[in-house]
Amino acid sequence: MVKENVSADELISTIISGIEDVKGHDIDILDLREIENTVCDYFIITNGTSNTQVNAIVNSIQKKVSKVHQNKPWHVEGSDNAEWILIDYVNIVVHVFQKHIREFYDIESLWGDAKTTTIQTNY
Repeated sequence: MVKENVSADELISTIISGIEDVKGHDIDILDLREIENTVCDYFIITNGTSNTQVNAIVNSIQKKVSKVHQNKPWHVEGSDNAEWILIDYVNIVVHVFQKHIREFYDIESLWGDAKTTTIQTNY
């Protein structure tokens, strides 16, 4: 169950940490708050190099958020083939792709009006 008392910034920070723990690539945060009729406030988008790494990223995010905030996602989708897994924390939706699937769908360009923050990684 998603807890309401965790701030978006705290949850984003924990999600990013979970991604970095297993070396997720190309981390972008899209701020959707200024765009009308969006389903959430933020997208966090990242990718892995294989379905194994995509699953590892998703598991790392869920474990870290559960441990730090005692929070579980409202919904998880796409785990069967691990090409694009969506983790829904209600106001923050995390998209974990395999690189070629991310390039194909290019959801960042669909939300081109969003303020985008790229997280620099050192690996």
